[in-house]
Amino acid sequence: MYGSEKVFPVSWDIFHRDARALAWRLAAIGGFSAIVAVTRGGLVPAAIVARELGITVVETVCVASYHDEMERGEVQVLKPLTDTILARPSAEVLIIDDLVDTGATAKTVRDMLPKAHFATVYAKPQGLPMVDTFVTEVSQDTWIFFPWDTGLSFQAPIGKPDAKPDGKPRRRI
Repeated sequence: MYGSEKVFPVSWDIFHRDARALAWRLAAIGGFSAIVAVTRGGLVPAAIVARELGITVVETVCVASYHDEMERGEVQVLKPLTDTILARPSAEVLIIDDLVDTGATAKTVRDMLPKAHFATVYAKPQGLPMVDTFVTEVSQDTWIFFPWDTGLSFQAPIGKPDAKPDGKPRRRI
């Protein structure tokens, strides 16, 4: 999936900063009584936003659109919304995800709560119409490596993508 695309690695510190920036934007809007985290990516930003805004009702909706971590497929709802969320006015519900990419997952969740406020930390152009608030826009051909997906390892220089950790080019066979 990310072989020919741009790579954007995000550290824990940067992600925490960006999630708090999202909370600042959402605090200015106000009126939220509950959060729905879109799992799995929305769990971490939802926890940060919930803390910053003092929201104690946090639920999940489990949606899968990637299979084997890199293959995008059909959007599947693995765990629907609970009665706790469905009983609230949807305008009071804040939906949080880490990223809106094509908008397919966001559309599925938005259809469940059409009047909810949808917020993501990062957004790509195709998915922008599906979200109400986001922090950072990245190009559609950028693959974001979130801190929970990565470990410390060598990163090849942008100008030498085939370099090995010792800086020498890889041999092509």
